[in-house]
Amino acid sequence: MIEEILETLNTDFIILPFYLITWLIAVIQYRTYYDTILKYHPIYLMYTLLTELLGYLVKYTDSFQLVSDDRYHWYNVIIYNIYSVVTYMYFFYIYWNVLSSEKHKKWVTYGGCMSMASFLISLFFQNPNYSHLYIAELISALILLSVIALYFKKKFEWHSFKSLRYNLMFWTSVGLGIFYAYFPFTLLFLYLGPDLYTKLHLHDWLIALIFVLYGTFLVGVLFHRRKDFQ
Repeated sequence: MIEEILETLNTDFIILPFYLITWLIAVIQYRTYYDTILKYHPIYLMYTLLTELLGYLVKYTDSFQLVSDDRYHWYNVIIYNIYSVVTYMYFFYIYWNVLSSEKHKKWVTYGGCMSMASFLISLFFQNPNYSHLYIAELISALILLSVIALYFKKKFEWHSFKSLRYNLMFWTSVGLGIFYAYFPFTLLFLYLGPDLYTKLHLHDWLIALIFVLYGTFLVGVLFHRRKDFQ
């Protein structure tokens, strides 16, 4: 199996060490944010790493298979569908706690419910073992972007970038905003125009934006100040 993995190293594999580095730094710095709402972040980062590792093994080796149809033995999409649901739930929970206004908390609650409902409804039209839940991803990403925009609006009403640059939640939000402004539309391209998806090298752009996303996570845990979290 190790030989199979070594023979198939590609851009999908390159990101794995970066996930590991980000997780290690997050654990090392954990004492500086252990009592904030991001206290579960190292667990989420490790979950991401394990998800990507399993997805890689399923896609590029014959030792792992998640679907019963041998014609699609390399399909790993169910892993990422589950990951998406967990990710959206996690970050809606984060922003529900970060936003102080009861009105905004209700908006996040309604948005989170709409997101989960979109995933449930998608199950009637798409098989999650063989297909990304594109519409649910798009709806959920747009809701998450709206929540992030609300967070930025409130922050910049009271703070300048100079003061926010030491805020871990700020850097986390920057990365999420950049990534989710691109990710769901990439999935739509993959579904509606796979040839164009390949021609435009959109997968490579996606890998680059994952580096940006986890780069902002890394910057946040490296340079944030405990007193500046909120």
